[in-house]
Amino acid sequence: MTPTAFRKLALSLPDAEEKAHGGHPDFRVKGKIFASLGSPDAGSATVKLTPEEQAVMMDAEPGTFSPSAGAWGRGGWTQVSLAAIDATTAKSALTAAWRNVAPRTLVTNLAGGKKPKSRTTP
Repeated sequence: MTPTAFRKLALSLPDAEEKAHGGHPDFRVKGKIFASLGSPDAGSATVKLTPEEQAVMMDAEPGTFSPSAGAWGRGGWTQVSLAAIDATTAKSALTAAWRNVAPRTLVTNLAGGKKPKSRTTP
């Protein structure tokens, strides 16, 4: 997956916008970061998962997902290898990350008006 394709998927989520911090593009919903590009290198992205979601993703796709360094990684921030990820898996990871920071009303709207099953943030 290219950085452009990852960016397009991230921005396809409701109310997502691109900003930047630390010299890297990031993706936010209502001011909260759910993903970023180019950190630690140009071939990587980062998504904000719960520790449980991170474990599932790493178990399912060990060459694609790895924890970010230190406390960030223990809190669920997860590195994504753009070379290893496909569009379906990227969309799933981005949607999970978006749900972890989006306001409950947006999450409910994405779920088609149904209450979400859970929304845990680290």
